[in-house]
Amino acid sequence: MTNTDDEAANSAKQAEGDAVARRAVITADALIQQIRDTADKLAADESSRGDLKILSRSLRELRYAFKVFAPYRHRRKVTVFGSARTPEDAPSFQAALEFGKKIAEKNWLVITGAASGIMEAGHLGAGRENSMGLNIMLPFEQDANEVILGDEKLVHMKYFFTRKLMFVKECDAVVCFAGGFGTLDEAFEVLTLLQTGKREMCPVVLVDEPGGYYWKRFHEFMLDPLLKQRLISPEDLAIYKVTDNCDEAIEETLGFYRNYHSMRFVRDKLVLRIQEAPSPELFEQIQTEFQDILVRGQFKLSDPLPHESDQPDLAPLPRLVFEFNRRSLGRFRMLIDCLNQQSIEPALREFPEP
Repeated sequence: MTNTDDEAANSAKQAEGDAVARRAVITADALIQQIRDTADKLAADESSRGDLKILSRSLRELRYAFKVFAPYRHRRKVTVFGSARTPEDAPSFQAALEFGKKIAEKNWLVITGAASGIMEAGHLGAGRENSMGLNIMLPFEQDANEVILGDEKLVHMKYFFTRKLMFVKECDAVVCFAGGFGTLDEAFEVLTLLQTGKREMCPVVLVDEPGGYYWKRFHEFMLDPLLKQRLISPEDLAIYKVTDNCDEAIEETLGFYRNYHSMRFVRDKLVLRIQEAPSPELFEQIQTEFQDILVRGQFKLSDPLPHESDQPDLAPLPRLVFEFNRRSLGRFRMLIDCLNQQSIEPALREFPEP
């Protein structure tokens, strides 16, 4: 191939990338127009005042929350869930404080519900500059803790569903300490979203106080009756980790991003961006071990696809590209673990049979 041919090929590739970027801008404009069109249809539908209030408030809450989080999207964030009623002298409070401190030292931001208890502990450990808050307005337990009160990174929200959306949308990891109905609700929602592929895979760590049993009992419930009655699959257990050790929680959180960087669907293909391509030996093992998660074809190592031209900062990263069946999410998590550990060992992990 001549230099002229190379230049022509590169020019064509650049033109294709530019066209994709232009379509992305047009798509954003089209989405805004869809919001306007939907608002006009509400009037035509003669929607009730109550329905309009819910939609109006939800849209305003989310718009403002997006605005607050936008300047910090370049930093990794962990969402910390746990009880607002945990006293400062409780072992779980101290564990959450230690976790917040250690993860902030790695330049992560800590997102909590901004109230007292475990939420305040996470913020105390991280410090105000490394804390973000999503406070829910309730008749009780609604005041923001002193660490985040008045900070520009604090958002007050009326609805739980908009608040939970922000908790999950903006984070790179979820860490749960002991809590009540709210904590269990949040933990189950995250696990459901990961199990069904409704959010990108991320580490979920369930942290007991040292020697504690709160999340150990949760795991036992996963085994019996859920797994025993075939209500979940054995591989679903790979989506979360239970520990009572803060350092293990930190390692599970950071280790997920040791090699794995991010993912993106491009039409029928799943693109995994990684820091380092697998060795030839590991790549061949992946081809064999993870055939069950493919719709067709094989895994391929690739440069950035043309549709990724709107993310030029990620262009240097190697890609693992494949047609994912979009249902084997536990196995998919195991694939990420293999890439992070540069070993096929995580794929050989044994799970209890139903």
